[in-house]
Amino acid sequence: MPKFGIVLGSTRKGRAGEEVAQWVAEQVAGRDADYELVDLEKFDVPILSAETVPMAADKSYEDARVQEWSDAIDQYEGFIFVTPEYNHSVPGPFKNAVDSLGAEWKNKPVGFVGYSYSGGKYAIEAWKPVVQNFKMPLLGTDVNIDLGADEMCGAEQEEQLEKMLSELEQAVTIAV
Repeated sequence: MPKFGIVLGSTRKGRAGEEVAQWVAEQVAGRDADYELVDLEKFDVPILSAETVPMAADKSYEDARVQEWSDAIDQYEGFIFVTPEYNHSVPGPFKNAVDSLGAEWKNKPVGFVGYSYSGGKYAIEAWKPVVQNFKMPLLGTDVNIDLGADEMCGAEQEEQLEKMLSELEQAVTIAV
């Protein structure tokens, strides 16, 4: 059974991301795949400063905190990035955490659940060249959650997520 990581990329206190990630976790229950929540806030990923470029590190890092992050991420066959949008871009700690690894991301499909008062669309667009650098196949469907909407996670978002999950599971099945 394929195993996917739902990566919650916000580390802010009082973050809306917990509610969004929990909603995703509830939606994936009962599918023919394992989905696990990976909360970036639980990892103490330092600012990237290692002498060895992460892609050349071969999943072996000098800093134990980065190694812990690597071990957590490497077990998954694909990802859902639950990403906030800060100033029409990606959050710094999440970007740093992604940049701190290399081969752990390579060739693994990724989908995005973006959230902000603009639905996270700018953050998702900013993520795309980053993950493409790791040759991560992009899914065709994103989920956009508007924090200002009367209903953040309604029927439209459920439909988007269902389509994205099917694409993610199919991408891994095709790769096998």
